[in-house]
Amino acid sequence: MGKSRKSYADRKPPVPSDSHADIEDWIQRGVMPDMHPIVKRVDEVIRETIPGLQYAIKWKQAYYGLPERGWIIEMAAFAVSVNVAFLGGAEFDPPPPLGTTDRSRYVKLTTPEEAQGPQMHEWVRQAGHVPGWK
Repeated sequence: MGKSRKSYADRKPPVPSDSHADIEDWIQRGVMPDMHPIVKRVDEVIRETIPGLQYAIKWKQAYYGLPERGWIIEMAAFAVSVNVAFLGGAEFDPPPPLGTTDRSRYVKLTTPEEAQGPQMHEWVRQAGHVPGWK
């Protein structure tokens, strides 16, 4: 059995940057090529929906945040799926379907179409309006 994941309260948050370059580098170097279309589409949806973002890469994951709200979205790419965690997602209406740790909830994406669906847009929109992880 694998070790349990630490809650956000037990971890030190990433250092924010106003530059999207680290995310672009992570996509090119750290994401399996098959997952590029999904990751790129999620990244576009986030950047199109939420103005004033800050970015970071930590623990081989991409983070999106706002200075006044903290880290609001975490994206992790695996061999066959991309997990998009909304760090205040428990407060969404409706919340994303997966996760029970702290206030975060997530969705597992396996196609670019899922990344651009109306529910995904709505969760990203809501992420910009609730407190995240500081």
